[in-house]
Amino acid sequence: VMLTHHDRTVSNAPAVYASAWDSPADYWGFKEVGLPLDQMKALYAEMKSHGKTTVLEVVAYTEEECLQGAQIAAACGCDILMGTMFFDSVNNFCNENHLKYMPFVGTITGRPSVLEGTIDEMIQQANAYLQKGVYGIDLLAYRYTGNVSELIRRFTRSVDAPVCLAGSIDSFSRLDEVRAAGAWAFTIGGAFFEGKFG
Repeated sequence: VMLTHHDRTVSNAPAVYASAWDSPADYWGFKEVGLPLDQMKALYAEMKSHGKTTVLEVVAYTEEECLQGAQIAAACGCDILMGTMFFDSVNNFCNENHLKYMPFVGTITGRPSVLEGTIDEMIQQANAYLQKGVYGIDLLAYRYTGNVSELIRRFTRSVDAPVCLAGSIDSFSRLDEVRAAGAWAFTIGGAFFEGKFG
């Protein structure tokens, strides 16, 4: 569950979490923008007190911004850093600070983010990052400008590691497709706040 909308943490994230923490969802997170750091730390601490696995997803593209995002995740005691473009410096920081790192693949621009690139290139990138020791991959499947269904099928078959399908899962048909692909995980944020699932 991502307490986010339009790739930003919602301002009332603590209240939303307080109203839903006892749901069956074990993984909770939000973005690096939208809340001040002290509120982020407090909310993650509350999540941890309930036994949740905590995730920070960082939408950043420069090495400096990506490293700053990793530093925020470490300061908040997160379990998983999702997002950022891959940089060795970020990977090394995550290893040193016991963060599971799941970077983006492909060419990504904007916020909300758009994914471009060939499927072959993305698979090659993912496997190269895995050889460098990342935990898994954050795939912005439904933000892809190409054939989304083919991307999901081929990527989940070809990448032997946790793959999280993130972004714009906003219908039951997309949810069915994600589940059928056998991805390790998926995120839903904005669709909850827009009432797409009732």
